[in-house]
Amino acid sequence: MFYNASPIYFLVIAAMVVSWIIQWRLRSKSEKYAQIGLQSGLSGRQIAELMLADHGITDVRVISTEGRLTDHYNPADKTVNLSETVYEERSAMAAAVAAHECGHAVQHATAYSMLQFRSAMVPALSGVSKFMPFILLAGVLMIRTSLIPLGVGIALFSLTTLFSFVTLPVEFDASRRALAWIDKRGIVTPQEHVMAKDALWWAAMTYVVAALSSLATLLYYVSIFMGSRDRR
Repeated sequence: MFYNASPIYFLVIAAMVVSWIIQWRLRSKSEKYAQIGLQSGLSGRQIAELMLADHGITDVRVISTEGRLTDHYNPADKTVNLSETVYEERSAMAAAVAAHECGHAVQHATAYSMLQFRSAMVPALSGVSKFMPFILLAGVLMIRTSLIPLGVGIALFSLTTLFSFVTLPVEFDASRRALAWIDKRGIVTPQEHVMAKDALWWAAMTYVVAALSSLATLLYYVSIFMGSRDRR
């Protein structure tokens, strides 16, 4: 049943381990850089509002959201959501995160193509994600009688994998915009810039590993499908 799946299975496990390491490293970096005060004295909220103003964006609100590392930009209601610590903190970490999320707002305002593509995929994926795990499970359980359920599950899972890879240029571009702006605006010193860049790099690696993990999992299901088909 799992013919030729073993090597890919180990890749999935390896990706999970690497993901855990990177998440741990990101939390470690976040805690470290959050302790280092920003010489400009600006809070994450002030930095976000300033970046939006500098780009002529007046219809986006900066709000605080509960949790840690929960920062995100919501294009639906045009809000930059900063975690409570980032919203209030005056650190290199807060500056990096606030500017990064505003980078997404700038992408939205300038109709950045990859963000538009990702946003267009969201409605379909929100529905797919509810049923895909059950379809994949049914496909594996029914593989001796029919390959159709697993084939459908693989097709749906391929959409989530595509989404994870489309996310990569969106995240890297937002970080590039953020670092360029905080540097040009004098928000950070050269030393603080290095810390902000390092924090954003580790954050970006979580998306890279997530994309590779999704691809490895997709290949795992494909190998099961192909192995079963070859034995028919």
